Amino acid sequence: MQERARQLRSALTPAEQHLWRHLRKRQLRGFEFRRQHPMGRFILDFYCPAAKLVVEVDGEVHAEQMDDDAERTQWLESERACRVLRFTNSEVRRNTSAVLEAILTALTGPPP
Repeated sequence: MQERARQLRSALTPAEQHLWRHLRKRQLRGFEFRRQHPMGRFILDFYCPAAKLVVEVDGEVHAEQMDDDAERTQWLESERACRVLRFTNSEVRRNTSAVLEAILTALTGPPP
C-alpha cells in the first residue's frame, strides 16, 4: 500500500495538482495536509491529520463507482471518525476559492 501511495504521489491528476498547490506547506491556516495518504485499504487524495479531514477529488470515473465511494466514505466516517469532503475535478479547477472555503470551514468548524 505504501508503494502504491508513493506512485500515486508522482502521478497526481491536473485537478489534484492544482489543489495541492493551495494545501501544501501549511498554506491553509497552518493546517498540514498529506497527499495520497494510505489509511486502511484506501489511499486518500488529501488528509489533514489534525482535523481528521479527508478531501477527495473525483474525476469522471467516480460516476461509475458511486457505491464504492459511498462505502469508502462510510468506513472513513464510522471506523476512523473522519470527515470526508468530495469535490469534482471541475469544481477544483473552476471554483478553487469555493473549494478552499469549504475545506477551511470543515477544518475550523465543529466536528460532525
